[in-house]
Order: sequence, then C-alpha cells, then structure tokens
Amino acid sequence: MKITFLGATKAVTGSNFLVEGAGKRFLVDCGLHQGRMQEEILNDKPFAYDVNSIDFMLLTHAHIDHSGRIPKLYKDGYRNPVYATKATVDLCEIMLPDSGHIQETENEIKNKKRKRAGQKVLLEPLYTAKDAIDCLEIFKRVNYDEIVDVAPNIQVRFNDAGHMLGSSIIEIWITENGKQEKIVFSGDLGNNDIPLLASPTMIDSADYLIMESTYGSRLHLRNDDKAELFLNVVSETIDNGGTVVIPSFAVGRTQEILYELNKIKDQHKDDEAFQKKYQTLMNIPVYVDSPLAVSATEVFRKNMDLFDDEIKEFISRGDNPLEFPGLHFTKSVDESKALNESNEPCIIISASGMCDVGRIKHHLKHNIWNPLSTILFVGYQAPGTLGRRIVDGEKKVKVLGEEFAVKARIEYIEGFSGHADQTGLLSFVCSFRERIPKHIFLVHGEEDSQEVLKQKIIEETGIGVSIPDYGEEYVLDDKLEMTQKYTNPAKREIDRIELINKMQLLENELEDMKQALKENIRMQSSSDDDLAKLNNRVVDLRKQIIDIMNREEN
Repeated sequence: MKITFLGATKAVTGSNFLVEGAGKRFLVDCGLHQGRMQEEILNDKPFAYDVNSIDFMLLTHAHIDHSGRIPKLYKDGYRNPVYATKATVDLCEIMLPDSGHIQETENEIKNKKRKRAGQKVLLEPLYTAKDAIDCLEIFKRVNYDEIVDVAPNIQVRFNDAGHMLGSSIIEIWITENGKQEKIVFSGDLGNNDIPLLASPTMIDSADYLIMESTYGSRLHLRNDDKAELFLNVVSETIDNGGTVVIPSFAVGRTQEILYELNKIKDQHKDDEAFQKKYQTLMNIPVYVDSPLAVSATEVFRKNMDLFDDEIKEFISRGDNPLEFPGLHFTKSVDESKALNESNEPCIIISASGMCDVGRIKHHLKHNIWNPLSTILFVGYQAPGTLGRRIVDGEKKVKVLGEEFAVKARIEYIEGFSGHADQTGLLSFVCSFRERIPKHIFLVHGEEDSQEVLKQKIIEETGIGVSIPDYGEEYVLDDKLEMTQKYTNPAKREIDRIELINKMQLLENELEDMKQALKENIRMQSSSDDDLAKLNNRVVDLRKQIIDIMNREEN
C-alpha cells in the first residue's frame, strides 16, 4: 500500500493525494492551488499521474482548494466516480461552475493584455463553466456513517468533520495479501464550537493518519470573546459612519456570527452599553454580495438535518438562524455596484474570502482607502493572497490594477475560522483509543505551523510524524520507506520567481539608499565616512545583482 503527496504539502491549498492498494489507484481530493504565484502555476501543469489509471476519487468537502481541479480532471478524460456526501455534491453543483466562470473571466483578462502586447498565442482557461457542469455527472452521493464498498477489498466511511456543510473525515479500509489496514484522512477539521454544525467526529482507530495542520501553532478565541469583539468592531465602524467589509464566501459564516450574538445578548440584559451596540447591529442592513448566495443558502436549508441539536431546536420553534431582519442578497452586478454608490453605513459580505477574485475586489477598491471603514477578516488567509498581505500590514496594495493606501481599519477575528486550532488537532489525535496510528502525516499547513504541531504530537503521544514534500511516495508498512516519486513540475518557474523576489528586495533597498542620500545632500549632513560606507554597500548590491543574473543564465 502506497500514498503519494501531490498537493497541500507544506502549503494550505491544492489538496491531492494518490493512494495505491488492493490493485487499485484512487485519489483523495483534487483541489486548486491558491495564493502565491509559486503555487498557482501548478494548476496549469499536467497531473503527475495518468488520469485514466485512476479507479475512483474520494472528496472530503466542497471548498475549492479541495475540489477545484475536478473539472480539469474531467476535461483530461477522467470518467470514474467521485464519492462525496450529499451536501458536498449540492455545494459543488454551484461552486464548481462558478469557479469555471472565474477561470474564463481571468483568462479573458490575460488574453486582452497579451493582445495589447502584440502576442499572437492566446491562453486557454484551466476549464470552463461548462466543463464544471459536465463533471458533475460523475459525482456519487454517499451518507455519513455508511460503510461503502467502493472496490473489491476497499471500503470507506464518511464522517462529519464539522468544518463546513457536508465536510468529511474519511476512513478507508484496504485489504491486501490477507491483511487489512486502515487509513484516515482528516480533511479539514472544524472547531468544536462552530455554531450550526456538529462537532468533528472522533475516530477511535487507524493505522495511518493524514491530518490537516492549518492552525497547528495557534489557539482560537472562545466564542463569547470573538462574538463581542465582532460586535465592538461593527458598532464602532457604524457609529463613525463607515462600512464594514467582510471578505467571505461562506454564507453560513454570517449566520454563525449573528447566532452567537443572539445567544450572548441574553447574558447582558442589564448591560446598557452592550445592548446599545447590539441594537446598532440589528438596525443596519447586512448585504451578502455574491451571485452564489441565494443558491448556497438554499443548500443550507435542504440540509438542515446536518445542523447540531441546539440549532434543530431553534428551527422547531420557528427561529431559523438562516433568516434575520436586515439580511439582503444582491443578485445582479448593478445591485452590487449600487452598494458602493451609497453612503449608508452597512455590512457587506462578499467573495472571495482571500480577496484574490470576485466582487470583493470592487468593495475593497471603494473602502480600503477610507479611514472610516473597516475590512474585517474572519477566515484563514493563505500566503501570497491579497487578503494575507492586508492582514500582514502592507501600507499600499494594488486592487484591480490601481494602487491604494491602506487607511481603513483592518481586523482579523481568527476565532471565526472553520479550522480546528492546535488544541482541537491534538484532541483529534488523542481520540484514537482503540488503535493508535502507527504514523501521522501532516498536510494542509504552512511549514512553521506544521513543525510546531509535529513536536507537540511527538511530545504528547510518541507517535512518529512526517511532513511530506511534493511528490514524495511512502510505502505504508513497518519500514515506511519514502522515495521522491515526482519532482515539482513548476520547479524552474519557482526558481525564477524566487530570483524576481530577491531582485525586488534589492530594488527596494537601492530606493531607500537613494532617498537617504538625497536627504543627506539636502541637509548637508553626510560625512566622508558615511559616503564611503554607502558606496561600499552599492558595490555589494551590484555584486548580488550580477550573481542573480549569472544564476539565471546557468
């Protein structure tokens, strides 16, 4: 039995794992690479495997970094089943065609630039909306907690991961050479306290565990803390006459926040300041600006059975957490544009959550420069994305080709993330009581976060942990042999991007030195010794630039 890691390796996107056992080859997830250019260029590369050799695929959940290359797989000829939960299939039916539309739109923009530059060879989109619609024919719905025979000697079971509607932890039993072993893929694990959704299922046995590590080095805020922080940010912004812009696709995230606030308001009946802030929130319009919003909300309504018991009780009393006063859905482009033409204080929730594509860019363009407005992040921001650069404190950013000074208030409430934190991940590892994993593989996380979590797991459990690189193949036996089966197909491009980044740093340093020298000339404050040091630094930078150019030639 073997597993090869072909995505989400020392990164948080592009989940894609090839498993071989019992004479079959199958995939777990096939997601888009997002964020840094070094990762996104992998999307255009051919799959490392022959798609026609894949017998079936298991999909943990509908998020694009796990499902977003399935249409490309289909376009390349794959026609075998993709197994997923009913809610995951329902969400893929709206999310994948939307992704296809984005691929076409982005490709059209790139080709316009190529034409203006006199280039005759035009690009093709990764896949189209039609490709995405067509690929839905191979999806097969499965139920939670049901053991499914997907092939001779291979059984699987999907368990609720509590991360998003329909998300799954997948157990896989493989029997070969008269011996059965069990692999568990965590998918993305949810918080234990995410409103609306049930807590992640605890699994009691496994031989090997492939586990996400997004927040492997961090802890989230408790619900009461994050809900009150959200309330404070919103009320202060609205009182100042500003707009709160929340980058997020997840329609459910909005209801989670408002549901938590609805719960804690009863704990502050005698707190006049709290009640004033709460009424401010209740009296302002909340716009969910996404062409998918209505469809996604309908998916939530069709899958109410997946909500936790407390929510079901609320619904039975007629208090539906998916509906509240002041909630508006904008369907058309004109309605979306009108939001930025109004001076009305409001909350705008818009995709994408990492600010790289979609309508959110237009709302950033109209608000990120405004000190009265707030950009409020409530989900993970992958390295290299516009959202991550804003959260990390960049003073100027480019949005839709135009540079803006970041003057808006920037807030990040990490506790609203759909991912388990370090405590949640460790609890999941410790839930294996009947049979403890022989080995754990950490995926779907930044390398620093993974290293912290690795040490924590080893210290607390003694279980061996590996952090795979792209293309590493592991033979799952007592020896656990690893070979570098595939090299990163974008290695040459990545090397060039790294050179560009180094040159940019040198360029920034030269600009700083130039400005400092101009200031010294103006103030007549430079000594001969200062000028000599500056000249030596220029010579050193020149050598570094020559070294970079020689590396590129070689």
